Amino acid sequence: MAARPDLYLGIDVARDHLDVAVHPTGTAWRVANTPPGHAALRQRVQGQPVRRLVLEASGSYEQAVADVLAAAGLPVVVVNPRQVRDFARARGILAKTDTLDAQVLAHFAATVQPRVRPRPDAATQHLHDLVTRRRQLRDMRGAEQQRRRQAAPAVRADIDALVAVLTHHLDALDAQIAAALHADPRLRARAAWLQSIPGIGPVAAATLLAEVPELGTLNRKQAAALVGVAPFNRDSGTWRGSRRVWGGRATVRAVLYMAALTASRIHPRLRAFYHRLLAAGKPPKVALTACLRKLLLLCNALCKQQAPWNPAMAT
Repeated sequence: MAARPDLYLGIDVARDHLDVAVHPTGTAWRVANTPPGHAALRQRVQGQPVRRLVLEASGSYEQAVADVLAAAGLPVVVVNPRQVRDFARARGILAKTDTLDAQVLAHFAATVQPRVRPRPDAATQHLHDLVTRRRQLRDMRGAEQQRRRQAAPAVRADIDALVAVLTHHLDALDAQIAAALHADPRLRARAAWLQSIPGIGPVAAATLLAEVPELGTLNRKQAAALVGVAPFNRDSGTWRGSRRVWGGRATVRAVLYMAALTASRIHPRLRAFYHRLLAAGKPPKVALTACLRKLLLLCNALCKQQAPWNPAMAT
């Protein structure tokens, strides 16, 4: 009897339903994006020769079904929507429907075969939700503070009141994040290792643990690429462009950039490294980005070694 072919599933996620497509069989169906629908999907695909099951990140609508399928031992991957749209355009697919999107995801799964990463545990997911909400409130407060600069006197009091409310909620979220880190022994230990590095404070540590749970399992190149601090060449023919970093997890990169600003002043090795780059003619932003990369790699190394930083440690 002939062996069954490997299957690659694409799942297009909407608020109310999930469209599923299978490559190479072309099978497609729809289930509700509800616990019974997730159970039905799991039951249908479990036991099948599924090599990849790919969903797009879609504003948390994908989390519940991804958790159910991963708990069943299925190779679930949540991917960046930009990658999938670029893949579709490369194939000449410009139309967009739920069914077509599921088919594109299935073909993407078969062609690219993105790396399967473990789903975050409940404690890490809870921390991620808190960190995400903190970032949203911080952005709202920043927007209000910017508006106040040009606001008419009649509305400044209203803006000040809203800023005060947002600040209060941010303080409460900081306390919740600290409690979440303290409540889980693994997160508590990892946070202590990270915060032992000069320049890494509570916000940076919580962001790294929430949004880069893979820390400690990656090599140097993987860690740099995941966060988007691996410089890419921009060369064509005889023209040589400047190398730039892009892609990856921008929210982590933004927090680490601020940490690098501090580390370039107080971390002994990074301070020397930063000034050496400046002396070599590098622009300050380029030098800080290089410090950011070293800071990330140090965080990854500490989580791998399961030990705090010490001054004798190579950066």
